Amino acid sequence: MKRAGHCVTTLILVSVLSGVSSSVGAPDRSLRDNPELAAYFEEQVRRLEKNNELTQVKTLAEWQDAKPELREQLFDMLGLSPRPEKTPLQSETTGTTEEAEFVVERVHFQSLPGLYVTGNFYRPRNIDGPLPTILYVCGHGKVKKDDVSFGNKTHYHYHGAWFARNGYACLTIDTLQLGEIEGLHHGTYNLDRWWWNSRGYTPAGVEAWNCIRALDYLESRPEVDAKRIGVTGRSGGGAYSWWIAALDDRIQCAVPVAGITSLRNHVITGCVEGHCDCMYMVNTFRWDFAKVAALVAPRPLLISNTDKDTIFPLEGVIDIHRQVRHIYELYDAGENLGLQITEGPHEDTQELHIHAFRWFNRFLKHDKSMIEKTAVKFFEPEQLKVFAQLPTGEINTTIDETFVPPAQLPPFEDVLTDQSAWHNSRLSRLRERCFRAWPDSDPDWKPAIETRLESLSVEEFELPQPETWQRVRIHFETESHVPLYLDVVFSKEKTLESLEDATMIVTNGKAPAKTLGSEFGSPSAQSDCIVIFTPRGMGPHEWLGDEAKQRQIRRRFQMIGTTADAQRVWDIRRAIQVIRRTCTSLKSPAVIRGEQFLGGLVLLATLFESTSGSQVLANVTADPKKWPDILNLTRTITPQELVALVALRNEISATPESRDVAAFAEKLAQDPRWRAVDVSPRVQPPR
Repeated sequence: MKRAGHCVTTLILVSVLSGVSSSVGAPDRSLRDNPELAAYFEEQVRRLEKNNELTQVKTLAEWQDAKPELREQLFDMLGLSPRPEKTPLQSETTGTTEEAEFVVERVHFQSLPGLYVTGNFYRPRNIDGPLPTILYVCGHGKVKKDDVSFGNKTHYHYHGAWFARNGYACLTIDTLQLGEIEGLHHGTYNLDRWWWNSRGYTPAGVEAWNCIRALDYLESRPEVDAKRIGVTGRSGGGAYSWWIAALDDRIQCAVPVAGITSLRNHVITGCVEGHCDCMYMVNTFRWDFAKVAALVAPRPLLISNTDKDTIFPLEGVIDIHRQVRHIYELYDAGENLGLQITEGPHEDTQELHIHAFRWFNRFLKHDKSMIEKTAVKFFEPEQLKVFAQLPTGEINTTIDETFVPPAQLPPFEDVLTDQSAWHNSRLSRLRERCFRAWPDSDPDWKPAIETRLESLSVEEFELPQPETWQRVRIHFETESHVPLYLDVVFSKEKTLESLEDATMIVTNGKAPAKTLGSEFGSPSAQSDCIVIFTPRGMGPHEWLGDEAKQRQIRRRFQMIGTTADAQRVWDIRRAIQVIRRTCTSLKSPAVIRGEQFLGGLVLLATLFESTSGSQVLANVTADPKKWPDILNLTRTITPQELVALVALRNEISATPESRDVAAFAEKLAQDPRWRAVDVSPRVQPPR
């Protein structure tokens, strides 16, 4: 037996999600430099805590009625609705290593064609019949040597060895990012793959699917008792334990270790800044995390954590246990729920091991005896590596491109045949899947909006004859704790109430204000006035912080079930409403333009506002990866279809870069049936 502690090795072992065990040098994960933004997130989290509180469920029947839909929502938020086809696993064993008490096989299977899962299957040397079995899912333990990845299964192999030495079969599998074939977990964390949001993709979905197929693999093994399967893992593995236990009833017992905390901890405490994307579902339905945990009930569940874990703080873990305990009590199954809190930081400690081992013994073997053997290391990583050479044709490194299918353009005739139904169904779908966090989804929302007017100079705009122009700044809140303003530039001969035409320019605020006058021409050249508006988090409203902090601010929006871009669409909607209410002779802006990527946000805003007859600039690209960062957007609708929806009620002006996107709308416009019906932008907000 080789013990790693007695070997000299050049391996680099890194826990990329390890918590900070001391306050000395700990990163600042607060929003102290952005107090208004912090107040916004606090209000949002409080609302979601209230809406998701599990103790509001009064009866078991109520929970059982809700559970199937909740489980399907989780499948959906992991990119698994509809389910991928369960194709043949093509499983292989590439080698076997034997120890005195157990045998370990080096195995791989394909959860989808070309999506390889590498793992080690541990079993006792002597077997009398089918065994209780553990699926061990690994955390972020990076094991590489000379740029060769051995997989995080090798980092955590002592768990599989313990189970095999104590009468279990155990399959330990690599994760997507830290497997022998290295995929990606860090899309929005530090790689700026914001299009993952719009595709509705998260690597958590891949990990969940790999776990589902791992159970299929285990059921094919004669050593496995399929009615006695448990799951455990720590950190990232703790999170994957939650996914599979919540989704699949084949898991009969679960011990997720350091893999969950509350929405409050992620958003307000800032734990999101210490986690990559594999820890999160795409929060379309605006859940708090206790709902994930509650889906395990009434099966045996031990929630396990340490008391000084900075990325899964104690307070959030205890709150999740409090809520989940209520669901277990509805089942009269309180004895099946446990909470283990041991002393220590975010580390894989022996104290965590022992209780997990005893929990599985109790529920899978009906054995309450003391633990005599501890979990120790046996192997060098080379002994557990599955592939001598990596396979060709793998899709692990590109799975984010295909795992969640994008929306498809509807048939031309289907659109023309029933334009009203097409329009209304698409808008309803967008509201349900992309914009659930808009304030009007709240039953208590009031549409009234307060404004404050301020007169300012026009000198910075370099307008011709500046003495003849005036600028009025209209201050307003688009929602609580989001103060913004728009500038209206118009002739001194007119009043706000007398303005009949307007050109609205939605800008990122980065261009010097003095160039706007020459870039867009004088107000008289286009309409009665120019309205200049910059949404939240941009230009004069930009949030403070370096590039890394800006990323983590954006990810906080993901946690609460939206994105900054989705809320910017709401800002543009409210700005249009303010213009109408302030400029009472103005029905809607005659021209609406979005600067650069804001063109896509403008298109979306005009879908939900009565801007019929406005000329809307389609300043967009056909590349879905360059579309706005909005949850499920390109999973729900194609760029071409979005332009056509806007064109149903407005005039579209396409930039040269947008010709391909506008082609579908132009083809529809050439048919005499186009615009044969009047359509309304009003759809019922999701509740």
